[in-house]
Amino acid sequence: MTADTFPEGFLWGVATAGHQNEGDNVHSDTWFLENVTPTVFQERSGKATNGWELWESDLDLVAGLGLNAYRFSVEWARIEPAEGEFSQDALAHYEDVIDGCRARGLAPIVTFNHFTSPHWFAARGAWLDPEAPELFARYCGVVMDRFGDRIALAVTFNEPDLPEMLTWAHLPEFVAELERQTLEAAGREAGVETYRAGNVMLREDFAGMRAGMTSAHRAGKAAIKARRPDLRVGLSLAMVDDVAGPGGEAMRDRKRSEVYEHWLELARDDDFVGVQNYERIVYGPDGQLPPEPGANLNGMGTAVEPDSLRGAVEYAYSVAGVPILVSEHGVGTPDDSIRAAFLEPSLGGLAQAIADGVPVIGYCHWTLMDNFEWIFGYGPQLGLHSVDRETFERTAKPSADVYRRLVERFRSAD
Repeated sequence: MTADTFPEGFLWGVATAGHQNEGDNVHSDTWFLENVTPTVFQERSGKATNGWELWESDLDLVAGLGLNAYRFSVEWARIEPAEGEFSQDALAHYEDVIDGCRARGLAPIVTFNHFTSPHWFAARGAWLDPEAPELFARYCGVVMDRFGDRIALAVTFNEPDLPEMLTWAHLPEFVAELERQTLEAAGREAGVETYRAGNVMLREDFAGMRAGMTSAHRAGKAAIKARRPDLRVGLSLAMVDDVAGPGGEAMRDRKRSEVYEHWLELARDDDFVGVQNYERIVYGPDGQLPPEPGANLNGMGTAVEPDSLRGAVEYAYSVAGVPILVSEHGVGTPDDSIRAAFLEPSLGGLAQAIADGVPVIGYCHWTLMDNFEWIFGYGPQLGLHSVDRETFERTAKPSADVYRRLVERFRSAD
C-alpha cells in the first residue's frame, strides 16, 4: 500500500461513545438498568474513563495519532434529561468538543444515538412508543440548531441490528432470561409497565423496536437535512463477515436476511452506511464452524481475521449501493501484539475493496482507549490506549504507534 491507495479526503479516525467513556450518565436508561436488581450488567459504568472531564486531553491523543477525524456520540440523556427540558450546559459541552475537534484538524463524526437514551424515554417504552420518532427528531433538531453547521458526518443510530445479530452469537440462555428480569426490575423501580432500552431487548419486541427505529431514523434524518441539506447522514450497522463453507450458503444467507438486509435496504436512501466489523464467521450446513486449530482468537472466541473487513464492506455495498464509512473496526484482545499485527493487513483488505470499486469515505478504529463494554463491563480490551481505573491515566499501547505510522504513510498524499 502506498500514499495514493486511499482516495483524497479519506477520513482517518478513531471512534468512541458517550456512555462508554464519559461517566456519570445518570439520566440514561443504561445507567438505570445497571443499578437495578437483578441486572444483566456485570459492572456499573460509574465514571467510565472520565471522558466528560478529560475530553480536551483525549482530543489531543486523537490528534497526536495524526488522524483527521473523530467519531463520538452526543448523549440524548444529557441534552434532554427530562422530557421537553433541554440542558444548555450539555449542549455547550458538546459544542466545545465539536470546536475542539475542528481546532485540531479533526472532522467531527457525530452519532446521535449510540444505544443509550434518556430514562424518561425508556419509561415510555422507548422505540415501541408511537411518538418515539417525533421525540427523536425533536432532539436531533435541537442538536443541529446548536452546532450542526460544524458536523462533518451525522450517524443517526449505532448498530440497530445488534439484537438480531446476538441471536446468532450462541449466548447462554440465562443471558436472555436475565435481560428480561432486568427490564422487569426497571419497570417496577420506575413505576411503569413497559420499560424498554435499545441495548437490552426482548425477542418478542424485535419487530416493534425495529419498526420504531426505522421510523426514527427517517424522522431524525429529515430533521437534520431540514437544517443542513448538504450534511451527509447515515446509520451504522454491526456486520460480521459471514462466509459460506462447504454447504453453508443457505445458513449464511438466512443470517444476512434476518440481521442486515432490512437496514442495508433502508440505507439505499442515505448518503452512506457505516460498517462495524470485528470478526469473520464461517458457516456450514448446520451452523457456525469452529476456528482452525492454533488460530489467534478474539474476545468472542472466533479467529482473528484481518480480511473480514474487506468482506463486510463489499457485502454492505453490494446491497446498499451507497458509500461506506468504516465507523468501527478492531479486535477485542488483551494481547496488544495481536492488535498491532492486525492493523496493516486489515487496511490492506480495505484498500483492495476500494481498488475493486467500493467507495469508502473513511476508517475509524474502535477504540481510542479501553472502556465500558456494556453488559460485559470493563473486561474486554479494544483500545489503542489502556486506562488506569483509579487515576484515569491513559497509556498508549504499541498498537497506537502502529496505527499512527500507517496513517502517516497514507496521508502523505493529502
